[in-house]
Amino acid sequence: MPKTELHALTIEELGPLLHSRQVSPVEVAEHYLARIDELDRHTNAFITLMAEEALADARKHEAEIMAGEYRGPLHGVPIALKDLYDTAGVRTTAASKIFADRVPDRDATSVMFLRAAGAVIIGKTNMHEFAYGVTNASSYFGPARNPWDLSRVTGGSSGGSGAAVAAGLCAAATGSDTGGSIRIPGALCGIVGLKPTYGRISCAGLIPLSWALDHAGPMTRSVYDAAVMLQAMAGWDPEDPASLTAPVPDYTRELRDGVAGLRIAVDPDYAFSEVDEEVDMVVKQALRVLQDLGAELVEVSISRLDQAALTILNAEATAYHEEFLKTRPEDYQPDVRERLEKGFAVRGIDYARAQRTRQWVRREFETLFEEVDLFATPTCAIPAPRLDQSEVPVAGEVVSVMTPIAHFTRVFNLTGLPAITVPCGFSSDGLPIGLQLAGRHLDEATVLRAAYAYEQATEWHKRRPPLPEGEG
Repeated sequence: MPKTELHALTIEELGPLLHSRQVSPVEVAEHYLARIDELDRHTNAFITLMAEEALADARKHEAEIMAGEYRGPLHGVPIALKDLYDTAGVRTTAASKIFADRVPDRDATSVMFLRAAGAVIIGKTNMHEFAYGVTNASSYFGPARNPWDLSRVTGGSSGGSGAAVAAGLCAAATGSDTGGSIRIPGALCGIVGLKPTYGRISCAGLIPLSWALDHAGPMTRSVYDAAVMLQAMAGWDPEDPASLTAPVPDYTRELRDGVAGLRIAVDPDYAFSEVDEEVDMVVKQALRVLQDLGAELVEVSISRLDQAALTILNAEATAYHEEFLKTRPEDYQPDVRERLEKGFAVRGIDYARAQRTRQWVRREFETLFEEVDLFATPTCAIPAPRLDQSEVPVAGEVVSVMTPIAHFTRVFNLTGLPAITVPCGFSSDGLPIGLQLAGRHLDEATVLRAAYAYEQATEWHKRRPPLPEGEG
């Protein structure tokens, strides 16, 4: 493949070329850095570039590979980090003026794991300030823009990571997900986004939004790449009290086992009653593809109790930000400050009831997953809205953009169950649409397996955004 097309490769394709020395880590890093320099003025996906560090790491990894010391599929692969993952000696801002000059003295645990796997970190990506929003329109460093239509939101809060992966500015990226913040930009930018089981990846060294709901995870161009990134990032960490001790399996081992015999639950009233017409059509067609591949679709009905997630989020986010809200309230983005101030009104009894509801929702899904293997919904109820839109029409009503964007995602933060978004089609405006598949506690393998089967049976993941003419 010509060096000018290195950015079009998945990790699955790039890894063997690096291992066999057909391309070098330095060549690949230089290619991505040049591409960022050329294109990121359009997407604003990055807050901080780490060019010198990335090239130094690439040279080190090149020497290791030449010496036969190959670390695995991420060795020499350039990735980006959402800018709430701590990086030693490199500012970590959470896209806020408040942390604009914050420089950690150590890496987040998952960053250490990625470095140990040989990944080359090329920069820190834009996000909705402090991860408290689903559009990425509110950042101290300006909004990230959707590569499919630069007038549209990327989704958030991991919007810079979504834009960077979709635009071919990095081979993969990390995100965090408190109410959908990996899966939402994954869906709206037309890539894969995986929120694993709560505690599967350590959140130590990530700037928190809600301790009870925060998840770390990968954002990639393919399901295989998500499995490889998860493999590297997962593992027990004594510095995160929520970290799970369960062994990390080989997430690629069952990828190609197909979906024949799998039972996939769908609640038609929940999944399709309040969605955009094109999302409805595209996601139903995606479910038919899974059915044609041998999966059985099972109609179910679930409770609508995910509002409890917002109560927990409001209280915990405000608890973390209490001091800054008192001393630097004017330094927050207006929408983020407004949400944080609402948290002061959450009563202790409201929080207690929300936690009790959380237990019931977990029990409901545990019972459901005794009968089925997966649960399917659209990822977002609408395609990406415009950056200047605060409201959108859905199912005959005009609602806040936040409502349909996060409608299907937050329940899996409440339950802590693994969920993935995979590209499943496009709107008539050429905007990506995502299919969400969720599974049992710690059963990322089945979630990945079904997503991979769907991906391989379709071509949606192979489409690339229409970047400015002559620039990509």
